[in-house]
Amino acid sequence: MDTATGTFTRTLGRSGIEVSAVGFGCWAIGGEWQDPDGNPLGWGKVDDDESVRAVRRALDLGVTFFDTADAYGTGHSERILGRALGRRRDDVVIATKWGNVFDEATRTLTGSDDSPEHARRALTASLGRLGTDHVDLYQLHISEADPERAARLRDTCEEFVREGLVRAYAWSTDDPDRARVFAAGPHCAAVQHRLNVLQDAPELLALCEESGLASINRSPLAMGLLGGGYGAGRAPAAGDIRSAPPAWLPGFAAGGGAEPDWLARVDSLRSVLTSGGRTPAQGALAWLWARSPRTVPIPGFRTVAQAEENAGALAHGPLTPAELAQVEVILGRA
Repeated sequence: MDTATGTFTRTLGRSGIEVSAVGFGCWAIGGEWQDPDGNPLGWGKVDDDESVRAVRRALDLGVTFFDTADAYGTGHSERILGRALGRRRDDVVIATKWGNVFDEATRTLTGSDDSPEHARRALTASLGRLGTDHVDLYQLHISEADPERAARLRDTCEEFVREGLVRAYAWSTDDPDRARVFAAGPHCAAVQHRLNVLQDAPELLALCEESGLASINRSPLAMGLLGGGYGAGRAPAAGDIRSAPPAWLPGFAAGGGAEPDWLARVDSLRSVLTSGGRTPAQGALAWLWARSPRTVPIPGFRTVAQAEENAGALAHGPLTPAELAQVEVILGRA
């Protein structure tokens, strides 16, 4: 808690950059896009005006950290975020990612490029779409990149820092050994990785603690499962990645909605996550804050209502140690 402002904040590792304890992930507001085989990579159709209103509402509620990527909506997410922030750009911390290659005309992911030359091209393009002269946190978006080639990209990021184009950098990966490659860089500030109450990541949290990094948590709501909106046969709409889930997205069956065993675990946690008047989503964010003082969850959003619910978690703060322990007992991890 920032005692000067009364707001719940966290620091992005060694960078000293302060952010709201919850950030907003901008994958969903990128709208529909696809892989080369036509499978959806977005979260379905979006209303861009509503997305802009949601970003601005989040700002009004104290959210100062927004995480996007050049690939989300093949550039569309960055453009919408830049439009929404406008003159308030200096009030926020922007994180974006690079490494994927895409065709904006067809909104299709076409491959990846781990060369330093592409990193510079991608950064220049992201700055233009975001309408800014620097990125606060620049993140490698190729989770399984070759570690030796990634070391070159780490050095390229150090060049970006020296040039004033980037304040700090990170790798979005679930592999602790790969994360260590970037952690060796002086201006590495974080690791972005999957973490939620159903999918713990103790090795990555230990690395963040050892290396003085922030743990930026993607999928903090388990792709919506912890938000309380699934059950009773509800299935994601066509055009939503969860309707045709890739191998790396557990918890959903192709075309059939959420897996029953995942829903059962969510239901078993409901009473503890909703303690103190929290919604299930707010309880899931509270678990992350209790799990480690380095966590910064970045739940997705598409509407003003979702922005208000996610930002509302800040007022509740972390679960208590007793509640955290109760979760571990319920899930059989104690």
